[in-house]
Amino acid sequence: MANATITNKIAFIGGGQMAEALIGGLLAGRLCSAESIWATDPVPARCDHLKSQFGIRVGSANREAIAWADVVVLAVKPQTLPAVLSELGQALAQALVISIVAGVTIKAIAEQMGGAMRVVRAMPNTPALVREGMTALALGSAVSEEDSRVARTVFEAVGRVVLVEERLMDAVTGLSGSGPAYVFLAIEALADGGVQMGLPRQTAELLAAQTVLGAARLVLESGVHPAQLKDRVASPGGTTIAGLYQLEQGGLRATLMAAVEAATIRSKELGR
Repeated sequence: MANATITNKIAFIGGGQMAEALIGGLLAGRLCSAESIWATDPVPARCDHLKSQFGIRVGSANREAIAWADVVVLAVKPQTLPAVLSELGQALAQALVISIVAGVTIKAIAEQMGGAMRVVRAMPNTPALVREGMTALALGSAVSEEDSRVARTVFEAVGRVVLVEERLMDAVTGLSGSGPAYVFLAIEALADGGVQMGLPRQTAELLAAQTVLGAARLVLESGVHPAQLKDRVASPGGTTIAGLYQLEQGGLRATLMAAVEAATIRSKELGR
């Protein structure tokens, strides 16, 4: 997690769950003050919710928020972005712009800003809502080292961050962007297996979810390759190798690889 603070003023344009998660992470981690955050949302009830929860400045005036801010986080829906950029375009040129809008390239945003390439494209995933997110960042050509640090700090407030070339963002979408859904499906299936074998539903779901969480943490914190960790659990002639054999019979690995491929291809199609 990040420990560097942000002195910049940050405007979140569009609200939504991810913006709320980022604001919550920044404030909980004391990475910036509530006075340095302004969130806009066209729905008054959403503004009221953000103000009451975080004590930040809120409203619907995008232009005013952008003129005030040093950093602008575009958190609108993809179909809404063209109208937002049309309204704000040139006004964004003086800020560091961070976009969490899926499928929209740095170039497409920069063109609406008069060619300014001080743009960071981010792909966070839904576990950011519980501050266990995985975010990939791609940097525009005019992004400075300090800009990069600020962007990393924003997303490290809700999980881990990697830097990638923008051409790889569709693959990121196929893996970590869509990946939580694959894992939810696996947890549901593991729990169903437990229920089939006689476990109560609530117990089976807890066993499955905590097992996935613990296994993931072991991979991250041990630095040991997943195959080696798997081999440590699978003793000769034991229960685990019998289960692994069934997974190989069912083509689990090939199916997961194909899922990432299919989601990546679809991400490329949607981005055209």
